[in-house]
Order: sequence, then C-alpha cells, then structure tokens
Amino acid sequence: MSSNMTEKLIAAHLTSGDMRPGEEIGLRIDQALIQDATGTMVMLELEALGLDRVHTELAAQYVDHNLLQTDERNMADHVFLRSACRRYGIWHSRPGNGVSHPTHMQYFGMPGKTLAGSDSHTCAAGSLGMLAIGVGGLEVAMAMAGQPLFVTMPEIWGVRLTGALPPWVSAKDVILEMLRRHGVRGGVHRIIEYHGPALATLSAMDRHVIANMGAELGATTSVFPADKQVLEFLRAQGRAADHTELAADPGAGYDLEEEIDLSTLEPLIARPGSPGNVIPVRQATGEPVHQVVVGSSANPGLRDFAVVAEILRGRQVHPQVSLDVNPTSRQILIDLTKMGAITTLIEAGARIHQTGCLGCIGMGQAPAVGRNSLRTFPRNFPGRSGTHDDSVWLCSPETAAVAALTGAITDPRDLGLDHPRVPLPRTVSLGTALLEAPLPPDAAQRVELAKAPSIGSLPELEPLPDSLTLPVVLKVGDDISTDEIMPAGARALPYRSNIEALADFAYTQIDPDYPRRAREAGPHAIVGGRNYGQGSSREHAAIVPRYLGLRVVIAKSFARIHWQNLANFGVLPLEFADESDYDRIGRELHFEGLRKAVENGTELTVDGIVLRHRLSARQRAMVLAGGWIPLSRQSR
Repeated sequence: MSSNMTEKLIAAHLTSGDMRPGEEIGLRIDQALIQDATGTMVMLELEALGLDRVHTELAAQYVDHNLLQTDERNMADHVFLRSACRRYGIWHSRPGNGVSHPTHMQYFGMPGKTLAGSDSHTCAAGSLGMLAIGVGGLEVAMAMAGQPLFVTMPEIWGVRLTGALPPWVSAKDVILEMLRRHGVRGGVHRIIEYHGPALATLSAMDRHVIANMGAELGATTSVFPADKQVLEFLRAQGRAADHTELAADPGAGYDLEEEIDLSTLEPLIARPGSPGNVIPVRQATGEPVHQVVVGSSANPGLRDFAVVAEILRGRQVHPQVSLDVNPTSRQILIDLTKMGAITTLIEAGARIHQTGCLGCIGMGQAPAVGRNSLRTFPRNFPGRSGTHDDSVWLCSPETAAVAALTGAITDPRDLGLDHPRVPLPRTVSLGTALLEAPLPPDAAQRVELAKAPSIGSLPELEPLPDSLTLPVVLKVGDDISTDEIMPAGARALPYRSNIEALADFAYTQIDPDYPRRAREAGPHAIVGGRNYGQGSSREHAAIVPRYLGLRVVIAKSFARIHWQNLANFGVLPLEFADESDYDRIGRELHFEGLRKAVENGTELTVDGIVLRHRLSARQRAMVLAGGWIPLSRQSR
C-alpha cells in the first residue's frame, strides 16, 4: 500500500496507538530543541524529574530570546541554562549564535528524524524531511527523559505545488496564501504535507519559511520531502552524509487535498491583529510606514537578507522609516558580511542588530503607537511587539524592502525595478558557531546547577477536587493567543524562571486587574471562545494562571499546544457541547462528582450547561493527579 511522507515518518517512530485521525499516539523522539524563554522551566522540570542524563539522540538549548541584559536576571538565566546543559548532556548554543530554528537546521537537522521542541515554530524543521512538532516544555522534558511524545493523530493534508513563483513573489507569499485561504484555524488537527513539481524550484530555506508559519494555521506540523534541494542545503553545511532521500510513494493519498499554482500568486500582506488577516499588497498601497524589521525565524535564510540588500543597493531608506535588520544566525551574519550585503544595508540607512529573536517576541524594537510597522515575522498578535496599541503587518522581504524605500506599503511590482537575482555561496561559513558540546557522563555528574536567587522553582500542584464552586474570573472571545495570556517582551521575559513574579503579568493585556482578582478568588474558572490559546507554545500561559488558582477553562475550542499544556499542569480544559451556551454561562460554576466524570470520560452538566472534553485516559490521569509531574511522582 502506498504511503505518504507523513505516514512513513510516523510509522517509523510509533510507540503506541493507531494511526487513525483523532486517536492518541505515542512517538519516539530522536532530537529535542529548547530555547531560553521556555528552557529555564524545562531545566527545572528535568531537575524535578530527577533526570541523570537526556535519553534523546541529541538535545540542544538555544539562547535566542532573552538577549537584552538590562539587569542581572537574564544573564542569571543564561548561566543557569549553561550549567544545566553541562549537567544533563545537552548542546549549548550561546547568545549571539542564532535563532533556534535556522541554527538547528544548519547544524543538527536530519531527514527522517523526529524533533520535539519547546517552541511552536519547531515545525520549521519539516523543511528538511523531519517530523518536527512544537509542544510545551514539560513534554519536551519528558521526551528528553526517554518518554514518548503523545499527540492526537492528525489528518494529513496534501498540498500540491505547481508552477513557479513570478518575480517579486517569494516563499512568504506561499504561506500567506495558505493563511488567506484558511485562516488561523485551518490547520488545526492536521499535518500539512507539501508535494508536487514546484518543489524543485523551492530551496530548503524557502521551505523553512512555509513550514515555520504552518504554526499560524494551527497545524500540528508541516512536512516536505528530503530531495535534491535538501541534499544541496546539507552539502553546503558540510553535512551531505546526513542526507537520506525520503518522499511519498507514487500514488499516495491524503485525507484532504489542495493545489496551489505558484505562478498565479501575487505579493500578499497580513494586516494588523492576526496572521490570518491576509490581503494582496495592492489593496493596502499608500498606507504610511514608520518601521520595517527584517529577520526572525519566519524569514531566516541568507537569501531573505541578501535580496533586501540588493533592492536597497545605491538607494536610501525613506527618512520617516526605521529599518531594523536582525540576522538570524552567526553563520548568516558572517556570510552577509563576506558578500558585502551588510555594508550595503548600512550605507542604505539600516540598523544592524544582534542575531536573535528580539523584536519578534517584543524584546526591543517596539514600534510607535498606532504607526505601521512592516515585519518579515510569523506573528502580529495585538501587543506582541511590546507596544500595546501596535499596528504590525506581516510580509515578504521584498515587500518590506520596498516599503523601507518609499515610506508606504507598496506593491513591489509597481516600483519599476527588475527583481534582483542574488547569487548565494555554494558553501557557507563553517566552524564559526558558538556551540558547546555535551560533557562526557562522568564529568557531567560533577556539575552543579547554578541557580541565582532570581530563579524560582515549580509550584506544588494539588489533585483535582471532587467538588468545586468556581467564580468565572475572566471571559474572553475567539482566537485569544498565549501572548495575550502570558506576554513575552522585555518587561516579562526576565521573570521566566520565577513563576511568583511572572504572575503579575498574567492576562494583563486583556484585563490588567486579572492577577489581583485571581489571587482574591483562589480556585477559579476562565471562559473562552474558539481557538483559545493559539500561538506560542509557552507553558507559562498554563503554569502561571494555575499558580493563581485556575482549575477549569471552558472554551468553544482550544488550540492544540495550549490545550495539552493545561492538562499537563492539572487544569481541566472543557468544551461547550453547544457553543451557544457560551452566552448563558453564569458568574459562578458548581461542579459535583467531578473526579468520577473526568475519570470515566463522561460529559458534565454544570448549572444546566453540558460540557465535554477530549482528554485521553493518560491525560485524565494527569488532570486528576494535579499534573504530569505529580502523576510521575506517584508512579515512582
């Protein structure tokens, strides 16, 4: 029987369950990825689990988020993370080495491998023919401890690509077209597998752009074949031996099928507020622009920066525009310098920043209130930039560069220029990475964790009671993101390892009074709309409200990662059997016989409203115990 690429990857790593959509399956994990904004919690979880050394083939920690060292806390986290890497046998990527996703692709990505990462954009590694899934930090910790990664078997969505991209249209426009067609919920409970003749025209880094923003569709991950383009990428990295040719069998089928003719695409842009709010650039022509930021894991390739430099060559950035450039890896920064692109960008008026996520997660480069900022980033959720009343648009490097020249959103095809062709080096700069290999086991056991006073510990989580009376402390609408639940940015990120201090930021972008009311209420509930918890994988969005007393979230539907994170920390995620009951829910909820209902997987009727959950037997046991860590302690 013919199998598609995704089925082959899953079957090769399946440890439990059946490959039927909706069934929970367990996957053996080969590699783990951690970044510093989520990594401090992962390391504290490894400590709580009593782990001696990671069991995955490879684990890598990247310091790419908390790079603004405005006081001692971020540096204290960095010291702690390095000590934990040395203790547990993890590769350590130092500050300035690069954003996790492109850097992992350069040095560790391998076709046919599974990758679990504590960052929702881990799915970018699907560009190399990997099964790469973003999850909460605790799930990565468990995978590093040798446990399977549990996911709900998704539908497999085959997207056939034909034709070739026309001038001034690039890979970013491909994924923006997917978002234009399907919105931020279109990929929920699905894996997107790209195939078709047009793949021969898309480089591995083009595929990275598309796979990365599959997270914005809500997809479990995206998968590309490991073909000649992947071999060419690995050869340039000096890793041709790591290539294995992988593709779908001839005649393989998919649960859903779609086709995109690349030759019909035009420059696209996502309007402020959501990556799914996509329109043609021509419909926004003339909107004034005051900031342009190039970089992030969504457009991380050498080409993405070099094409901006070529468009700007011999020209000057418009006087009202701040053009900020964040190279995404040390390797790319060096190659841009060798090519002369950095000089070109500086001469044009660009500001060159250090390699890292930075403005993508609100760590600097916050725009002016109400002024348009065009970014080659993956997300533009309200306030994510670090400015509460922001106006962030998402676009391709070409559209961004042209706006930097004109001072307004402009269809790049209207500028009257030939689209630049940028010759890229066949071999990139090697041996320049700030990577520290794991210590041998004997040496690692002698390392002590370096925990500064600013680094806290995991809260103790009590079991789910049988009877609960819960005030509804907060009621929110559709598509609430984890950025809104637990913001990133320069104010909050320094407290990532201190749950007590971080609690002051919970939900404050939605309701500044939530932390006070939650503390006063103690055990409480929150009610949400559709796609509750979309966006980042940060488990702080579950841990911190749980610390403040959150026991139940009732929503019309949940985003995959946040739904799992809530269960991981003992918060019961319930869904309305009838969505119209969202409008009927009262200010206080009364639960009786709760433990039996959860244990049996039955529906609950609360104050005349029918609620249900999709938790597996494993997840139900976690919620009853108060979370995954309390449950694991019970089984010791």
